[in-house]
Amino acid sequence: MAKEEKRVYTGTGHRKSSVARVTLTPGTGKITVNGRDVREYFPSEICVMDLSQPLVLTNTAEMFDVSAKVNGGGFQGQTGAIRLGITRALLQYDSTTPADSENSFRKTLKVAGMITRDSRKKERKKPGLKKARRAPQFSKR
Repeated sequence: MAKEEKRVYTGTGHRKSSVARVTLTPGTGKITVNGRDVREYFPSEICVMDLSQPLVLTNTAEMFDVSAKVNGGGFQGQTGAIRLGITRALLQYDSTTPADSENSFRKTLKVAGMITRDSRKKERKKPGLKKARRAPQFSKR
């Protein structure tokens, strides 16, 4: 049992242009992002709620300490990347525990849409347009 407590679970998440490397270690539920407390790093409580969703859905919020290294993008992209990283780390943890198909984390997280990577990115600007699709204002005269 002592060996199980030392186990570390990792997951990588991507969202927009953000990349997050997440490690889950057995602990009390403390979340750190880039060496700072999550509430200090993210300006909004909504971001904190969003990234902790996989832990809440699987009832493991108090079981693990989460440490995330994230770079690139803004707060929303970083939040999504951390959330996907946490999900992948939880799936790694679930694969090491005895199999019980009814209480599987995968089933719970899949229904909530946490496993699928959101592949939407900013569309590139096209020549002759002001933005990706915004055309210049038409002038009749």
